[in-house]
Amino acid sequence: MEKIYDVLVVGELNVDLILDEIEKFPEVGKEVLAHKMTLTLGSSSAIFASNISSLGARVAFIGKIGKDKFGEVVLESLEKNNVDVSMVKIDEELGTGATIILNVEEDRANTTYPGAMDVLSINDISEEDIKKAKHLHFSSYFLQPGMWGDLGKLFRMAKKLGLTTSFDMQWDPAETWKLDTADVLPGVDVFLPNENELMYLTGKNNLNDAINAVKEYTNVLVIKRGNKGSQVFHQDKLMDLPPFLNKDVVDAIGAGDSFNAGFIYKFIKGADISQCQEFGNLTGAVSTTAAGGTTAFTNYENFRKTAKERFGVSL
Repeated sequence: MEKIYDVLVVGELNVDLILDEIEKFPEVGKEVLAHKMTLTLGSSSAIFASNISSLGARVAFIGKIGKDKFGEVVLESLEKNNVDVSMVKIDEELGTGATIILNVEEDRANTTYPGAMDVLSINDISEEDIKKAKHLHFSSYFLQPGMWGDLGKLFRMAKKLGLTTSFDMQWDPAETWKLDTADVLPGVDVFLPNENELMYLTGKNNLNDAINAVKEYTNVLVIKRGNKGSQVFHQDKLMDLPPFLNKDVVDAIGAGDSFNAGFIYKFIKGADISQCQEFGNLTGAVSTTAAGGTTAFTNYENFRKTAKERFGVSL
């Protein structure tokens, strides 16, 4: 079968309602004011899909939304960035997921309504859908209980059909970290946790021990470290790369997802892992120059201009 898409993204879909310019976090029984509000495309999976599409990849999405205004925002936002949404399922009984984000200086607090994200399952994903793509990406395992226990099966299906794969598990709101790494990770080509997530997953108190706990199951282990850059463990080597520092951060929403987009974009193009890591650092940094996870990636030219003006990188 001809590969219609470079990347098929399977994952959660929601909007972000971002409240900014808040003096302090609210206390029970009290009220605070936000002087700025933004409604934008949210979810790790959607931000990844939108941004890797803006970089030039052909992208399609499988997920679930409700039949409501927030669902319309999700579809319109993805389509605007040329993501194929023909495989997105609409659940008429549940609402579209939404996250309310309160930004106070460099801290933030999130509250998420999962809605239709709860019910996406392996039965919503066919071999015929997967065959259309070269690469499969899955994100936010703990926010999608319909996929619990079946993620390893999804990755094995993708590998059997000749796809490469990537996985970003994201934060576990319940903080139980119940992921069967021995079942899931052998089918993953690129595993993309951040530093804290990896330590919580493995129950280790330092990063080296956490790496050792999963390295037997991983091919390329990519560890996002925020303003400390990133580390990659591959072929028994640990590569540490400093960040592209943004001295005027607007917000860090979606920066990790933008890193994923940059890394995987280079990966599917056949670049060396070191080049993937450097480009991931760059796309993560560019994301912090605008509000929300996708604003800095309206198109490739805008991204290229920001990379040159803010970080001195010519593309």
